[in-house]
Amino acid sequence: MCRSIKVLRRPAPPITDEEIQAAALQFVRKISGYNKPSKTNHDAFHRAVAEIAASSKTLLATVTGTTSA
Repeated sequence: MCRSIKVLRRPAPPITDEEIQAAALQFVRKISGYNKPSKTNHDAFHRAVAEIAASSKTLLATVTGTTSA
């Protein structure tokens, strides 16, 4: 687990899209080994961030019964 990624499942305050995006970005950075991807890998890197953020938002909405901002 990435230690710098904070737990987003919480009762309050509501989870923001920015928090979800930041966690997804940190996760992709960790597993890819890239802090900033090369031009060749840019699209794949950012697509992965978007997909993980979307999946995370769905998961959090399902688990907590609430939606993020």
